Amino acid sequence: MGYRGDRMLWVLLIILLIGLVVLVAHHDQGEVAGLSLDKFGALVALGSIGIWIGSGLLSRFQGRFTDAVLAAVFWLLLAVLLGGVYIYRLPLQAFGDRFMSQLVPGRALTVSGGGDVTVEIERGADGDFSVWSTVNGASVHMLVDTGASSVVLTQEDARAAGLPLDFITYDVPVDTANGRVKAAAVQIDNIIVGGIVERRVRALISPPGALRNSLLGMSFLSRLEAFEFRGNRLIMRGARAP
Repeated sequence: MGYRGDRMLWVLLIILLIGLVVLVAHHDQGEVAGLSLDKFGALVALGSIGIWIGSGLLSRFQGRFTDAVLAAVFWLLLAVLLGGVYIYRLPLQAFGDRFMSQLVPGRALTVSGGGDVTVEIERGADGDFSVWSTVNGASVHMLVDTGASSVVLTQEDARAAGLPLDFITYDVPVDTANGRVKAAAVQIDNIIVGGIVERRVRALISPPGALRNSLLGMSFLSRLEAFEFRGNRLIMRGARAP
């Protein structure tokens, strides 16, 4: 049994080595026999696993044909399932991201990439568009407001983003639901929404108690390549986040 196991191990190592050599040799071509390098690598790995399991099953169930067949079918189905998950991992990830964007209010969905990136935001149950963004590395929930000329942060969100609250001057008049107040002008190093990043964004900090939610206003939106409201979705296209 030990000899047979050693021999099978060498066979598997040789298969994996041959697969690696083929991958290296076809690296510049990007495919092997019509398969992408990822799919060919997965085929070699899964084939090796299948051979190893099959050899073990033959040794274990020798003389018990029915049990051997049932076990082989089980492992074959498991291998097919794992192979399908690996091959279709990107579509499955996209489906999962879209499902989560529907399930979690304010979760930005990145739907395409390249030089620019497109992000979708679903309308909330309250009828507004809001989104979880990253401001200077801090997670901030913001209400999308095309009527606001600037990004506006609450005191709490500005503090979380590391902005210097002790050294700002409230001298910019702004209109809020509670009337006219004076806000402080600042510059945010970066704002990330989904896969979109904008740097050095002009913003305001509202005085304490003047604003319930931070606003994603036009000082961010106007810098995008494009944005539009399409039914219950807000679609934005901008520069890719690093």
